[in-house]
Amino acid sequence: MTIRVLIVDDQMMVREGFSVLLGAQPDIEVVGEAVDGLDALRKVAELRPDVVLMDIRMPGMNGLEATREIVAADAGAKVLVLTTFDLDEYVYQALRSGASGFLLKDASARQLADGVRVVADGEALLAPTVTKRLIQEFSRLGTPRTPTPERVGDLTERETEVLVLVAQGRSNAEIAAHLVVAESTVKTHVSRILVKLGLRDRTQAAVFAYEAGLVRPGG
Repeated sequence: MTIRVLIVDDQMMVREGFSVLLGAQPDIEVVGEAVDGLDALRKVAELRPDVVLMDIRMPGMNGLEATREIVAADAGAKVLVLTTFDLDEYVYQALRSGASGFLLKDASARQLADGVRVVADGEALLAPTVTKRLIQEFSRLGTPRTPTPERVGDLTERETEVLVLVAQGRSNAEIAAHLVVAESTVKTHVSRILVKLGLRDRTQAAVFAYEAGLVRPGG
């Protein structure tokens, strides 16, 4: 299936550059571009993309606000946040707002395309080593939201173990190898975790694990 992508950035050169890079991929189609958050909301409703490449810092409605609106509208689009800085103070907030991942703007063409595929597929956290480091950083900076004991208690011991591994940035294949189980079993566990905790995707599950104290920043 072709992955439909909407590019949101206030700089024309950035939009055009990403459009050219992604448009060269046989399984990715750039269906539109937006110049700010408000424009993005209109384009998402009109074009129904699978993935939204969202810049954070834009005039008017910024990417953080737009991400919240898109997720709240449950349009089906997954938001991949783009940022210039690997320690952007808004990245963690964007993840908590429902973004499915993030990517640095200096990523290579291959990383960009792979990032879009990963977010569209929902299989793994984007760029696990970087994602893990950023989630850890912003777990320190963000205002903790202690999950209710009931939510954590809904998980079985194995599901809790899988959640911790997800928060460490491991893919389904890596988790399966670590636990010595089939990859399909891991996928089932992850699906059940998301349902039980009322979460949208693996990225939110990772943030939840840090906020619940199941994984310690730096650990």
